[in-house]
Amino acid sequence: MEKTRPRALNVEDLWQLERIGGVALAPDGERAVCSVSSYSMARNQGSTSLWLLSTRRGAPQRLTRCGDKDGQPAWSPRGDRIAFVARREQQGRKDETPQLYLISPDGGEAERKSDFAPGIEFFKWLPDGRRIVFAAWVWPELKGAAAQARRHKQFKERKESGYATSEAFYRHWDHNIPQGRVLRLLLLDLGSGRITDLFEGTPFELPRDSDSNSVFDIHPDGRRIAFAHDPAPVQLGGNRLALSEVDLATVRFKTLADDPGWDFGAPSYGPDGTRLAATAAHVGHKHTALNQLAVVEATPRRRGWRLVGAGWDRSIDAPLRWVDGGTAILHTAEDRGRCHLWRQRLEAGAPEIVVEGGWVQGYDVAGGVLVTAADSAAHPARVHAHRAGAVPLRLERFNDARLGRVSLGEQREVSFKGALGDDIQMWLTFPVGFDAKKKHPLLQVIHGGPHAAAGDTFGYRWNPHVLASRGHVVAQVNYHGSSGFGFAFKDSLVGRQGELELQDIEAGTDWLLAQRWADRRRVHAAGGSYGGFLVAWMNGQVPAGRYRAYVCHAGVFDRVATFSADSYAMRPKDLAAKYWEDMPRVLAQSPATFAARMDTPTLVIHGALDYRVPDCNGLACYNTLKARGVPARLLWFPDENHWVLKPRNSQLWYREFLDWLDAHQP
Repeated sequence: MEKTRPRALNVEDLWQLERIGGVALAPDGERAVCSVSSYSMARNQGSTSLWLLSTRRGAPQRLTRCGDKDGQPAWSPRGDRIAFVARREQQGRKDETPQLYLISPDGGEAERKSDFAPGIEFFKWLPDGRRIVFAAWVWPELKGAAAQARRHKQFKERKESGYATSEAFYRHWDHNIPQGRVLRLLLLDLGSGRITDLFEGTPFELPRDSDSNSVFDIHPDGRRIAFAHDPAPVQLGGNRLALSEVDLATVRFKTLADDPGWDFGAPSYGPDGTRLAATAAHVGHKHTALNQLAVVEATPRRRGWRLVGAGWDRSIDAPLRWVDGGTAILHTAEDRGRCHLWRQRLEAGAPEIVVEGGWVQGYDVAGGVLVTAADSAAHPARVHAHRAGAVPLRLERFNDARLGRVSLGEQREVSFKGALGDDIQMWLTFPVGFDAKKKHPLLQVIHGGPHAAAGDTFGYRWNPHVLASRGHVVAQVNYHGSSGFGFAFKDSLVGRQGELELQDIEAGTDWLLAQRWADRRRVHAAGGSYGGFLVAWMNGQVPAGRYRAYVCHAGVFDRVATFSADSYAMRPKDLAAKYWEDMPRVLAQSPATFAARMDTPTLVIHGALDYRVPDCNGLACYNTLKARGVPARLLWFPDENHWVLKPRNSQLWYREFLDWLDAHQP
């Protein structure tokens, strides 16, 4: 009897996969803890729990069950407790904001250790194991946790819905910056519950777009904290950052690194506390400058900073971890569509690869053990333990059984000549059952950013296997501007957005059409964010008929209207023009300018909570096509942001996307 061939991955399968989040090692390296998210299509929601993993052998053990979103696990310095952030119902009270909890790694009930009304964003342990430093949005004029609680209660119970502000940086991604508040560091004493605002009475605040504890670090002796901040008198997205340090005993501040030409971030103290590592980008040269590795002197007698591995043409990412007795630093960095974990020796040239991607999504190091969470085009994130001289050990198999019931198409990496005669990388994902002797439809999937990259990674929002599930060969071009190909490649778009990228995408389509398996009658293109901009751009630049249909998700349509975005301060830099000073140059980079040429059927998708590319863009694009008599369909979400994150909305997104392509074939 012939065995049934596994079917292609579909959106329902995608939402049944367990999604591994942050991973943290115990101080002795023998155990790790990670967050794992699972989702219910029926309930249209997800939950996140913590799991314990042995770095030797043994099955994973579920550590928490009661919370909906237990996240950011971190071991205590002695390894006897795990702290995490959650919103739970405990002792007859339900958390209104995220609070800090502690649990023993041996199990038992988690204990709430904070009762701070504004909530906890992210945190780190102090070395004494008795205190926690955390970030929270607080009213800067108030003193003490009780005053914050009273103001929080008043704000929550207010009847007005208006948002009033005089700030320049007042909203980010899908939410308003909390009205009248700033992001500060506070100290929690776990024994007494006492909370102290470390920035009280000062102008300091953490960057308003901070989303992880990589923006600060604690000295090995527990007496000082280094943090990144915007030194400008007016906080604004895209401003350069400086590094400063606060002494916990005296609450005195000193500058560690502040240079008008450089943007610093991700401070990380070395093991002896005399130096800290940081990222440094030479934004005084170009706003598109890559993050380089810097070492900052952190003693009263020695001041200043220097670059390490200068000249390496890749951008390093946080977090930074010291290893090898303080002689080297670990970091991740993208390289040609992959993201590896690298080791940079302080007295060497370019860094060396420690763990090769796929895409290293997270890592930690302790007790002579390295753990990584990494995915690839062939699988979601997996956790491995790495010991010197040993083969990496897989620590979990959360998704193996589910993936065993489906089949994934082959992914290939190809290259061709694009704009400026440069070699351009393109990833191909083939449908299950691909037959090179038959003709197959083509789908160009254009990544966002633009300073991002398509690559050897799994992905949930634009999963190439699901997009190929109805027979398309999916192509993803890393056009000029993509990250992981060096500074010149990244910077090449400034002042001429749409020009080089279109040449690269069109050259990619030419390459595809030259293959014997390509059906030139069934060619489609889709993209989100900057990829959505490029789809709208293509509709006004590429002659009708080249592509049967487009899908434009969260794409820029009108450059002037998009000045309403949260990133408005950066756009004149990207366009090399301000619309009130050089309107012709701005309009030359705006798809709306070429609306009279738009004749290709388009599915337009947008979310009302999208502050990165406000939905006026999608609605204007759709309305323009309708007014011109061009076939168009709108999928608009009142409760989604730049991304579509809810299970049922994602299911609808994939269905509308694939049905639109099916409807526009000969």
